[in-house]
Amino acid sequence: MGKIDAILKNQSGAALVIALVMMVVLTLVGLASIFTSIFEIKISENKGCGTQSFYAADGEMQVVESKAKNFSPKNEGEYDPFLDTETNPYDPPNAESYVAYDDSRHGVPRGSGISAINFEFEYFRVVVQGESCPNPVKTTTRIQEYVVRLVPTAQGGN
Repeated sequence: MGKIDAILKNQSGAALVIALVMMVVLTLVGLASIFTSIFEIKISENKGCGTQSFYAADGEMQVVESKAKNFSPKNEGEYDPFLDTETNPYDPPNAESYVAYDDSRHGVPRGSGISAINFEFEYFRVVVQGESCPNPVKTTTRIQEYVVRLVPTAQGGN
């Protein structure tokens, strides 16, 4: 028994074992922080791609709505204002749009609070799609708005 007690009381090498255990713990903490950072970088990339696609779509919507020529019933069916070089001489990257005349809707828009006596109303549906970040996954934002055009009637101001 004396020999076993002597071996157990001998503490030479204990510092090495403690140091190795501490190194393993610190390595695991470091790996966990690296994986967390990589995950958060991917989240911020996805958020950035979504923001870019939204701003591409929103910018195109503003360009389309700023041109009164885009809202004419003569543009039968779906009208893409970016294919008409007279209306818009450039096609912004990462965005697509079209304007559709909606002849099924008539009358005053609900909640407008205006009289329909001296006006006719033309309804248009504007659909815009913005894209960004094709790699690894394409992010797409689609915006749809209805535009109502007031057209004075022949009776005018009574």
